[in-house]
Amino acid sequence: QDIILEHSRQRTGEHLVEVPAGHASADNHQYNPTCGDEINLRLVLSDEQKNGEKVVESVSWEGDGCSISMAAASVLSEMAPGMTVGELQNHVDAFREMLRSRGQITLDEEEYGDMAAFSGVSKFMARVKCAMLSWVAVEEAAREASTK
Repeated sequence: QDIILEHSRQRTGEHLVEVPAGHASADNHQYNPTCGDEINLRLVLSDEQKNGEKVVESVSWEGDGCSISMAAASVLSEMAPGMTVGELQNHVDAFREMLRSRGQITLDEEEYGDMAAFSGVSKFMARVKCAMLSWVAVEEAAREASTK
């Protein structure tokens, strides 16, 4: 809970960054009509590759919503840079599985860092969409940017 509150106050990645010339990128907008949370997310890929895969340079965003959705975007922006697109998708999948588990699955803090703090959110189904908003946006943006 402290990690979520800290990320909602001290937000990493807030404010969309400019895309460096020649870098693949994609923007994605997600909106949760249930609670009004909204996010515009920008994924920028590096011109480098790791193991033959494109690498995330940055994830930035603008949004308005509850502390859970804003903290989830902050955590995502902090952890994604340096990952390959495949590694990022694996983290999205793990985050989604944990959130859908209704408290049955917790993430290992050593492997997943601040993502693990959202394990408690999975017990509150009304909050799962809030936590997933930016993660769905980055998943869509990565799919689009990877084809550029």
